[in-house]
Amino acid sequence: MSRSDVCTAPPPLPARIIVVCGPTASGKTDLAVELASRIGGEIVGADSRQVYRYMDAGTAKPSAEARARVPHHVVDVVEPDQPFDVADWREVALAALAEIAARGHAAIVCGGTGLYLRSLLQGLFAGPPSDEGLRKALAVEEAAQPGSLHARLAAVDPVSAARIHPHDTVRVVRALEVYESTGEPLSVWHQRHRLAERPFDALVLEVVRPADELIARIGARAQAMVELGILAEVRELGVRYDLDLKAFSAIGYREARDCLRGRLAEADLPARIAQATRSYAKRQRVWFRGQMSTVPVGANAGAQALARVVEFLAGH
Repeated sequence: MSRSDVCTAPPPLPARIIVVCGPTASGKTDLAVELASRIGGEIVGADSRQVYRYMDAGTAKPSAEARARVPHHVVDVVEPDQPFDVADWREVALAALAEIAARGHAAIVCGGTGLYLRSLLQGLFAGPPSDEGLRKALAVEEAAQPGSLHARLAAVDPVSAARIHPHDTVRVVRALEVYESTGEPLSVWHQRHRLAERPFDALVLEVVRPADELIARIGARAQAMVELGILAEVRELGVRYDLDLKAFSAIGYREARDCLRGRLAEADLPARIAQATRSYAKRQRVWFRGQMSTVPVGANAGAQALARVVEFLAGH
């Protein structure tokens, strides 16, 4: 091996990582911080909205106290108008994991964005490149007849249609784009790829709570978004950015945007955010059950989770 080979070789990834996942408002961050503080670990965020700078009131980013207690990575890494997809996140996350391994620390990946977590644990299905012209045409079709794209997907790729929610327009469009571009369903591409990469062993802890408890926490979080000033935050962001950017389609931000545009009464904002969050949490639970092999843990079962983590990291 030459000197140049040695210099350019990528740093090694950790042999084992811990993943803390679960629906929004379940208490993932609290558990991850507790575990990391006990084992001398560092946390890598896996949240598709916490990556954006200046979006604070509605993204439940780790608090300043949590960040002071445990190092956090992949939070506040891009501008709201900067393109950032699952491939970008995976690249940044892998770099952070390599740095953590080089310091000899344990790595805990924490978040609820399932596609991010799957890309990390199983590899990334790239597929054909995007076709902006086709995407715009599909968006026009959906606007003219809501639900038409999912119906078309069900006709050409029933497997993908069954796992993609009809309201998840981004993923519906991508599935149709793959079919139109290649003549093959997205599900066939997935089957061929099989997401076979396994860069490291992972213990995936899924934080679970009783339904009524989770609903109450979601309601409290929605109210907190309003009290933290999400309306003022979105108003300020609107001076600097186009509020129709993808970043502002996040729950809380799109409802606040509707308020500012006169489409939603301010008094109804907390209830609308809570409603959207409950629907999202339900989809997250279904996704984790169907897409990942997890170890369910109670939000208050920190001692039991710690025992599992210590055992796993020891290689037992």
